[in-house]
Amino acid sequence: MLSVQPDTKPKGCAGCNRKIKDRYLLKALDKYWHEDCLKCACCDCRLGEVGSTLYTKANLILCRRDYLRLFGVTGNCAACSKLIPAFEMVMRAKDNV
Repeated sequence: MLSVQPDTKPKGCAGCNRKIKDRYLLKALDKYWHEDCLKCACCDCRLGEVGSTLYTKANLILCRRDYLRLFGVTGNCAACSKLIPAFEMVMRAKDNV
């Protein structure tokens, strides 16, 4: 879970190890981060800008899309049998996807 908090006293950034002097800081994985330092390991997007959720696996910090792309379960479309990537939105009808 990701949270934005007002900075009460300078804390060290888990990404760059420098003091955080910004007005706001991010807290994720029980550590504090500069907004610019908390990024997806794959696409480099700033996780504070894309939402309040981040994913971690295999020592990687990831955005939702990259987490699903790397570790999500894929399946096949019940109508055309084409592969459905894990990050695609799908509709389910009973056992069909």
